[in-house]
Amino acid sequence: MRSPLGLLLALGPPLGMAGLGLLAPAAAEALDGRISDAAGAPVVGAWVTASRGDPPHSVTVFSGAAGEFQVPAPDGPGPLALRVRRVGFRDLLRSDVPDHGVLQLEREDDPAALAAQLPANRWYALVLDRVGDPVQREELVRECTYCHQQGSAATRRLREPAEWHKVLALMGRMGGMVSHDLRERIPELFNAAYDPKQAIPALMAQLPESAEPPPAEVRRARIDEWELGGRASVQHDITVHPDGRVYSVDMNQDQLYRLDPSKPDGARMSWTVPAGDLPLGGVFATVGPPLPSNSNARVGPHSLQVAPDGSIWITLALGNQLARFDPKTETWTTHALAEGYYPHTLRFDQRGRIWYTIAASNHVGMYDPASGESRQIRLPARTLGQALVLRAMPALLWLGRHVDLRGAAADDAGGMNVPVPYGIDVAPDGGVWFSQLNEHRIGRVDPESYAVELIETPFPAPRRLRFDAQGRLWIPSFSASLVARFDPKTRSFESWELPTRPRGSEVPYALNVDRRSDTVWICGTESDSLIRFDPGAQRFTAYPLPTRVTYMREVDFDAAGRVWTSNSNAPTWQIEGGVPKIVRLDPNPG
Repeated sequence: MRSPLGLLLALGPPLGMAGLGLLAPAAAEALDGRISDAAGAPVVGAWVTASRGDPPHSVTVFSGAAGEFQVPAPDGPGPLALRVRRVGFRDLLRSDVPDHGVLQLEREDDPAALAAQLPANRWYALVLDRVGDPVQREELVRECTYCHQQGSAATRRLREPAEWHKVLALMGRMGGMVSHDLRERIPELFNAAYDPKQAIPALMAQLPESAEPPPAEVRRARIDEWELGGRASVQHDITVHPDGRVYSVDMNQDQLYRLDPSKPDGARMSWTVPAGDLPLGGVFATVGPPLPSNSNARVGPHSLQVAPDGSIWITLALGNQLARFDPKTETWTTHALAEGYYPHTLRFDQRGRIWYTIAASNHVGMYDPASGESRQIRLPARTLGQALVLRAMPALLWLGRHVDLRGAAADDAGGMNVPVPYGIDVAPDGGVWFSQLNEHRIGRVDPESYAVELIETPFPAPRRLRFDAQGRLWIPSFSASLVARFDPKTRSFESWELPTRPRGSEVPYALNVDRRSDTVWICGTESDSLIRFDPGAQRFTAYPLPTRVTYMREVDFDAAGRVWTSNSNAPTWQIEGGVPKIVRLDPNPG
């Protein structure tokens, strides 16, 4: 369901904001005012969001120590919507700021409504607190937040046993591999944790802490959001081009999007990724493909990067290909993998070669656009059983095109975890490093000999990793709510627990390092936040984002040091407003 603001924007004239007597100024303006409560006391740290356009562009700032705010209105034609939101108060929707400049918020006194204002991690922590076994807890976090937030309004419903069976079967078909014992526990575990009689009092006890305003440093920030795609889109990864435009891949609709933030309307454009004669589900198509009902995915674009020549290279996970898009000619070329399945994350080395993980078959790939040389390097499996399953994948895919294996896949989910090569990055010395999500391992591929070295990590679920300018590798632990640094010279690890409260409730999907300062930016994927870590001061700063259910999978930076990400929760309809967004955070706007 759309938020009240989203409904206002979607209705349009005459039933929408035109019916409220709104103006439609063409030039940009700044809205100034102050936020107070009913007694006139300032409300500190409220989100103040101005939105305009179809699709909307929103600008959000925070109210200051005296409740003051100045929010730039987005450029362009169309009615303006103003929203003020703060935990502990009722949302305020307006079309303007009154002459006296004060926007008054009413306190929310309904405990259920107050609990609903909290980010998903607060709710999911109620589930995790009931899991005493640390192994099961880690598995629950890793597998049940694989594609979307847990604890959001859509996921904390109480379900009957038959509905739980359907949910868990779908989860198994989509790759959520929970073990049999945990799968048996999940219905009672979630229903008990999310029972309003238990959940709401527990969350109300946390309210003073969860309603604290962000610090002054955070309140200086500006957050821009552009809706991109539709209700069936999944804006999976983004990359910022040197020309300032931002590219995003829609994995569910086989689209490449471009956003130009310098244009008043974002100058959004899209191109269909060529799929040839591939069916729905691509090379993974079965008798009834394991895809959402609204999916149009035949190639499944997943990860993308800008090449040295300015072209865009993309992994086509379902199509088992690499694709190149030329922004100048708007033409495509594709390259099929000779071996392996599900190309995942890609990065360029200093010679312009593409290195990428191949997630479903435990490979790392290399492709040289200049020479056409291509290699797929099979990584070691931990056990013989894992190796046999991975080797049997071509036969299983062939069989799945003739026999419906989906029920068996769901019933057997979690019987055996296989290594999943996930994140990848190239060190300043040219070494290629990768993570294995289902293992406690990272690894290195020698770029000349292709020899592989594996290293055990002291934490689980390393995901999307990045190097800093000093050659140190930064790694998010997806299911342990921490960030780690690995020194390839000393082979030593350091780790820091993320500041998200309750502790242990965060799921950092990815991070990136701004090498100009070696500042680390981490996806607060479960708490609707971007988290900055200053390694020198060893200090975290969390920036809460204005849209509920902001599930992030990648981070990038523009030339001005602003932080970019995309809201890629799957399914998309769970996002507040029901449409994915491209997000830009400016920690220090001019």
